[in-house]
Amino acid sequence: MTDPLSWLDGALADLDRRDLRRTLLMRESPQRGDRIELGGRTLANFGSNDYLGLACDERLRRAVTESVENRGWGSGASPLVTGRGSLHADLEIELARFEGTEAALLFSTGFAANVGAITSLVGSEDIIFSDAKNHASIIDGCRLSGAQIQIYKHGDVDDLRQSLAVSRHRRKLIVTDTLFSMDGDIAPLPHVAELAREHGAMLLVDEAHATGVFGNEGRGVCEHLGVENDVHIRVGTLSKGLGSIGGFVAGSQALIGWLANRARPYVFSTAMPEVMAAAGSAAIQAVRDEPFRRQELLQRAAALRETLKSHGLHIGSSKSQIIPVFLGSPGKTMQAAADLRQAGFFVPGIRPPSVPEGESLLRISLSWLHQPAQLESLANTLRQVLAT
Repeated sequence: MTDPLSWLDGALADLDRRDLRRTLLMRESPQRGDRIELGGRTLANFGSNDYLGLACDERLRRAVTESVENRGWGSGASPLVTGRGSLHADLEIELARFEGTEAALLFSTGFAANVGAITSLVGSEDIIFSDAKNHASIIDGCRLSGAQIQIYKHGDVDDLRQSLAVSRHRRKLIVTDTLFSMDGDIAPLPHVAELAREHGAMLLVDEAHATGVFGNEGRGVCEHLGVENDVHIRVGTLSKGLGSIGGFVAGSQALIGWLANRARPYVFSTAMPEVMAAAGSAAIQAVRDEPFRRQELLQRAAALRETLKSHGLHIGSSKSQIIPVFLGSPGKTMQAAADLRQAGFFVPGIRPPSVPEGESLLRISLSWLHQPAQLESLANTLRQVLAT
């Protein structure tokens, strides 16, 4: 009998030919935003989303250690059965207070939060307007919803306006990342929010890469741009700037009540361990207590962007701690990543389908733990590697 999976060898070989095959890495060290051990070597780590350096922070570790003694580990059930504990409830209250909303709801991941929120809000009679460079979790949520999907050009308010003008659907939902995870640029939220008001559309934003980093209080780009009251659904994650795991949706009490009843990733998934909620609460407190982390991070990111531009590198429209270096071809990108690794820097190469064809890039991800001398060394090494 023929093997029904025999096609996989050819498919993997095709990925090899196009320089698109991924290999699994194994980190041999604790997660730190500034250094990592891979293959027995210690490298400067520019591949982490640990933007505030909290993933290995003593306060989070202590919160987990203390709570696991009292609450155990597994949740044992979905939140609507017996899986939701007091630490989950405490974190949801804390998240609502932090976000300045009436309520919040925890999900196992940020991916689950996006899928759950989008599929609960729209269906076959509705339409979604989605930015062309939205995260995969948004894309999958849109597809699973059954709604019509209208992709508008990345950050293009005029294109969005034209699409909204001709819609006659029951419900309209505009969905966008606030800080885009590969390009490091920021959505034009004030204009998007204005269009949502004009056309009676719901507005959902994903603050995954901005929570803890942007805004006077660290709430994200919505706070930074002054549009919090104009956004109906705020999705975030605990796994990046907050150094833990899990996702959340923040908004009105009615919204959270609806999601708790209709969001399938919430209703049909085992709740995350309560100790993870304890780590999330500790991280939010750290964001409140230490605003200097986000301030210094963004200052250093701005300085590095200017240095890279002065070296003639193409970094696009980045305005954040995520800085792409666009190289175009997957082969050139992965060779540059390998050369940087040989020189002591872990900077991941990003290729399709994570980015569009022709936009392969090196993704530099800064952490507050990175020091200016380390960033200067990275910039000089990048210039040397890309000059060869």
